[in-house]
Amino acid sequence: MRFVVTLASITVLEALRERLLWLAALVIVAGVALAQFLHQVAITESREIQTAVLAALLRMSAAFIVAIVVVSGMAREWNDKITELLLSFPVRRSLYVLGKFLGYAAVCGLLAVVFAVPLALYARSSGVLAWTASLVCELLIVAAVSVFCMLTLTRTLSALAAIAGFYLLARSMSTIQVIAQATPEPASLADRLVARAADAIAWILPALDRMTDTAWLIQAPPGIGVLAAFAAQSALYVALVGAAALFDLYRKDL
Repeated sequence: MRFVVTLASITVLEALRERLLWLAALVIVAGVALAQFLHQVAITESREIQTAVLAALLRMSAAFIVAIVVVSGMAREWNDKITELLLSFPVRRSLYVLGKFLGYAAVCGLLAVVFAVPLALYARSSGVLAWTASLVCELLIVAAVSVFCMLTLTRTLSALAAIAGFYLLARSMSTIQVIAQATPEPASLADRLVARAADAIAWILPALDRMTDTAWLIQAPPGIGVLAAFAAQSALYVALVGAAALFDLYRKDL
């Protein structure tokens, strides 16, 4: 386990050296400035508008930053032959994946906490805590998918495109289901097949569209059961994606 802890620590330090906190601070400053601008132009419910816009910007930015950190870090290690060096050690490849993911998981937790700080100025603490916990679950899924895409595709542009497609599809799946099911009666065979296909895809994808809900900051936060369900779903999806990444890594001849 010393190898795992060391690799995770190196991963976190590498992310910090890439000006992770400076980038997060820049996003926060831009988000707060936009929120203050909306406060000036909004006629009613300015606080709610500020909170909703700031939370949406921070959520999307957090997912984007995590994907960039994972892809750029692993691509650099791959090009510099550091990955081959680490895998040449007398340790299992599963420990390499575990160490990298634990490091990126720490980055996800740090980023979620940092992005929750400005929201505390606009929303209640209970809603901010629930939003932060859900954001950690969401970012863990993004990190796991990013690791899988880099180990499988090994190309930066291809990995980023796959991650973006996955994230956008998972975020918009509920809307796609509603559109697929909104067919006139009687529905044709093609309409039913499209609706079933949308349901099948939604069953496979994580429910990112229901995680980190902005309404928690404006209205009442969810119960412990809802957050526990999101945490369980995140853990299950991370485990499945990690198993797929390990399968692909073990079949590679490095």
